[in-house]
Amino acid sequence: MRSRFSAFGVGDAGYLLRTWHPSTRPPGVDLGGGLRWTRLEVLETTGGSAFHTEGTVRFRAHYVERGEAGHMEEHSRFARHGGDWVYVGAV
Repeated sequence: MRSRFSAFGVGDAGYLLRTWHPSTRPPGVDLGGGLRWTRLEVLETTGGSAFHTEGTVRFRAHYVERGEAGHMEEHSRFARHGGDWVYVGAV
């Protein structure tokens, strides 16, 4: 989760696509739009250990857009794919 937030922050669309589950991965990611991601709060997690194949992360991501602070929240589902944790989608 944290690495994907960082990828949004630096505009690394390739990393975001590589860490997205193939069953839900879009053909591309548009990182334009003028958002500057500033902080991530992980609010809750389930699963996600070395013994799990699925997990969830509830988070709040803070941003600045046109000088105005804002945030978005999501409860995300992750799964192991090829041994790596990948984003599946919102719960």
